[in-house]
Amino acid sequence: MSRRMLTIAGILLLLVGGASAQAPSPEAMTTARKLMVTLKITDQYRALLPQLLLKLRPVVAQDRPEIERDYDAMTAPGAQIYAPFFATMVEQTAAVYAASFTLDELRQIEAFYSQPAGQKLLAQSDALAQASAQIGQNVSQKAADELKQRLIEALRQKGHKL
Repeated sequence: MSRRMLTIAGILLLLVGGASAQAPSPEAMTTARKLMVTLKITDQYRALLPQLLLKLRPVVAQDRPEIERDYDAMTAPGAQIYAPFFATMVEQTAAVYAASFTLDELRQIEAFYSQPAGQKLLAQSDALAQASAQIGQNVSQKAADELKQRLIEALRQKGHKL
């Protein structure tokens, strides 16, 4: 999920950076909102906001049982508390997608990710990203070791003492 969180953070940074000069069409926004569901971004946001409430608990309650009890009672109906924030996150993210892609591109992306292969890619994206990163690290380390030995040998042949 770390890659997804980075993606979410990146999208939020784009949102903070400024909006598009031209507002996306209503049809592009509708398609982008649908894409948010297909890409499971809405699920990620639903999970993100309750985690925020859990992180705020010790800050607000300050290890005082009476405050913790009231805090828990106030945040139990969590969906009501963060529903406006959830809607804002989805709407603004959809706007980023709608501004970044044409309506036709949004439809093509939606069509791909709606199919079994697209859903499989989504389901395996974190594991694939981790495996790819590990391969990159392993090969880079091997390359560094081998290149180091080659360079040392070449420098020794030139008379350098290493």
